[in-house]
Amino acid sequence: MGWLSRCLLGAVMLVLACRVATAWFGAGLAQPTVTTRDGSLVTLNRYVREPMPDVVLVGSSVTFRLKEDYFLNGKVRNLALAGGSPLTGLMVVANQPKLPKIILIETNVLSRAVDTRLVEKFAGMSRPDPLFFRPVRTAVAAYETWLHSPPGYAQMHAARDKLLSQAPSNFDNHVFAERALRQMNEEYPVEAVRANVEELRRQLELIEGRGAKALLIEVPYSQAIEGSRFVELTKESLRSAFPDPALWLQIDAPRAELRWADGVHLDERSAVLVVRSIEKALADRSTTKPSN
Repeated sequence: MGWLSRCLLGAVMLVLACRVATAWFGAGLAQPTVTTRDGSLVTLNRYVREPMPDVVLVGSSVTFRLKEDYFLNGKVRNLALAGGSPLTGLMVVANQPKLPKIILIETNVLSRAVDTRLVEKFAGMSRPDPLFFRPVRTAVAAYETWLHSPPGYAQMHAARDKLLSQAPSNFDNHVFAERALRQMNEEYPVEAVRANVEELRRQLELIEGRGAKALLIEVPYSQAIEGSRFVELTKESLRSAFPDPALWLQIDAPRAELRWADGVHLDERSAVLVVRSIEKALADRSTTKPSN
């Protein structure tokens, strides 16, 4: 009983000490605020706290489907924000002290405004934690890694092979696809897209000036959606602003095998095919010798 009492007393004192320390040192030690944007907060918080990856993807829900586990190179981070703008993730990355080697920027959805609150929240957040709390955070991180260890190379390779061995989905998505097509034919926010294209140009100049490589990508849509007014006008604006083919990473996934839940968002097997095409395109670029 004496040991149990001392243990309980120690636990109470530790909790009180943490509360006092948080009050003294401020909200910088607190966990991300719980809001309706929890997914975005967790994704970006993980990026600024973990070791720098080699490749980062930024985008909207279109790129969100390209899961990190689908990439055989483990040093890939997907910062695509479902329901958000590719520029939000891009500006968070650009506001960090260090940049990854390659940044892949989705250009499918450039009609949404940048979430400036998220950009401001994560600007400069890569500073180290206070020394007093670092051992505690290290221990917690080690426990979480042990409890939920990420899949290894062999596991990821097997999971990809299993998906690719399946036949393409025969899901009837015509109701959802027709709705998406109708919306993309009816609306095209010209001024918003134009402003975002100019902001993208500024960000590319800043990134290239710091030695990182930024590449633009177009995640495939279904054939019907590709012919929509929204997609055609967006592509026209982008090709006019960024005509250099070297700036674009071509995705050559087999179109006949791709499927979409709604004509816009890839299903799981199709996302793996697109990821494999991205990996191949990046590998081809790394092995291509510049011409004299």
